[in-house]
Amino acid sequence: MSHPERLGSPGGESVGTIAEPPHVNEKLSDYAARHGLRQSAARPPLRKYIRDVWARRNFIWAFASAKNISMYSDSRLGQVWQVLTPLLNAAVYYLIFGLLLKLSRGIPDFIPFLVTGVFLFGFTQRSVTAGSKSVGDNLSLIRALHFPRATLPLAIAVVELQQLLLSLIVLFAIILAFGEPLTLYMLLFIPILMLQLMFNVGISMVMARLGAFNRDITQLLPFVMRTWLYASGVIFSLPQLMNSSSLLKDHPWLTEVLEANPAYVFLELARHSLLGEYRNYVETSLGMTSMSQLWLYAVGWGVAMLIGGFYFFYRAEERYGRG
Repeated sequence: MSHPERLGSPGGESVGTIAEPPHVNEKLSDYAARHGLRQSAARPPLRKYIRDVWARRNFIWAFASAKNISMYSDSRLGQVWQVLTPLLNAAVYYLIFGLLLKLSRGIPDFIPFLVTGVFLFGFTQRSVTAGSKSVGDNLSLIRALHFPRATLPLAIAVVELQQLLLSLIVLFAIILAFGEPLTLYMLLFIPILMLQLMFNVGISMVMARLGAFNRDITQLLPFVMRTWLYASGVIFSLPQLMNSSSLLKDHPWLTEVLEANPAYVFLELARHSLLGEYRNYVETSLGMTSMSQLWLYAVGWGVAMLIGGFYFFYRAEERYGRG
C-alpha cells in the first residue's frame, strides 16, 4: 500500500493533496477556531436575542392570525367554534356539577360564575397544550429558516389571546344578561388579563422546550390539565370550600397551596372584578375581605413566569429542530 508521503508527481514532488496531517485527537471546537468556522445556529447573547424577537413582532402577529383562521377552515361554522366550544363546556359542567351534584348551592349567579371560570381557565389550558407542540409542529419551518425560535410559542400565546377576546364579548353579554351592572370595578379586569397573559406566555415557553425534546408530554397533559381544572375552582367556589371543609381547617397548609395556585388566583380576581354579587357574597358571607394577597400572587406569577419561561426557552435555542 502506498504511503501518503510517496504520492506525488512523476518527478517525486508532492501535488499538495494533503496540506497537513489530520489531528486525530483535536477537539472540534479547536478545529473550528483554527479555521475560522462558526456554528450556523449558535445562540446569540440574551440582549440581542430579545431585540431579534421584538423586531419580528409583526411576523408573530401575522403568523398567529393566519394560524387562528386556519384552525377552523375545514368546519362549516368556522370561527364560531371559538365561542361555541367554551360555551358547550360550560353547559356540560353546569348540567353535571350545577344541577346534578348541586355545587351551585349558595353561589349567586352561578352561570356567569361558571362561564367566567371556563373561559379564563381555557385561556391558560390552551396556551399550555398548544405551547407544548409549538416547536415539534413547526420543524420544517425551523429547519428551513433562521429566526428566533421564541417567536413560535409567542405566536401561540397571541392565538389564544385573539380567541379569548372574541369569547369575552359573549362573556360580558352573559354577565349583563344576568343583571350585573357596569361599574368602574370592572376596569380591574384589564390588568388581571394582562398578568394572566404574561403567565401564559411564560408557561407556553416552558412547555415548548419540554415538548420539543419529549413528545410524550403531550399525551400526559390532558390528565394534568384536568386535575388542575378541578383544583382551581373553575366549577365551584374555592373560598366556599375553604370556609366549610374540616380537612382544610385542620391542614391550613393545604389552603395556602390552593390559594397560591396561579389558575385560581387569576380566576378569583376576575370574578371579583366582574361579578358584584359574587364579590359581596365572598366578602360578607365568607369573610374574605382582602384581595391584596391574591394580587401579590398574580403579579409574582406573571412576572416570574414570563422572565423565567423566556430564559428557560432561550437556553436551548440552538438545539431546536435538530435530530
